[in-house]
Amino acid sequence: MGVRMIACDEHGVRLQAPLAANINHRATVFGGSASAVAIPAAWTFLHFTLRAEGSPSRSVIQRNSVDYLAPITGDFEASGQPVSPARSATFAATLRRYGKDRIELTAELTCGGVKVAAFAGDYMAVRLEKATDVAEL
Repeated sequence: MGVRMIACDEHGVRLQAPLAANINHRATVFGGSASAVAIPAAWTFLHFTLRAEGSPSRSVIQRNSVDYLAPITGDFEASGQPVSPARSATFAATLRRYGKDRIELTAELTCGGVKVAAFAGDYMAVRLEKATDVAEL
C-alpha cells in the first residue's frame, strides 16, 4: 500500500499513501485502501498516547465506518485526530481501574488538501499486566 508516516505527535498522526499502490478500476483510490490507511492513523495516535501516559496496553479496532465525500484521485493522507483532554483522561482512568475501555477515534482523509472522507472507529484497549506482555510491545 506504500503507506508512510508524515507526523506523529500530541496533535495527531498523519499517514500518506500513493494513488498508484491503491488504485481501482476507476483510476481512484480503492475504498478498502482508504479505510485501511485511516484505521492505523487513529490506532497509532491511541497507541502512542497510552505509551506516553505509562499505560502499556494492547489496542484493537472493534468497529469502523467511512463516509466517502469525494473520489480520491491522487496521493492521499489520513490524519488521526486527538480526542478532548477530558475524554482522554476518562479513558485512561477507566483503563487503569478496570483494565479495559473503549474509545471512538476519528480520522480525516484528504487529497490535495481537500477533505475526501471521514473515518470513525471504536477501539478497545486492554491493560497489560505481565512483564512478558509489555516486552512484546
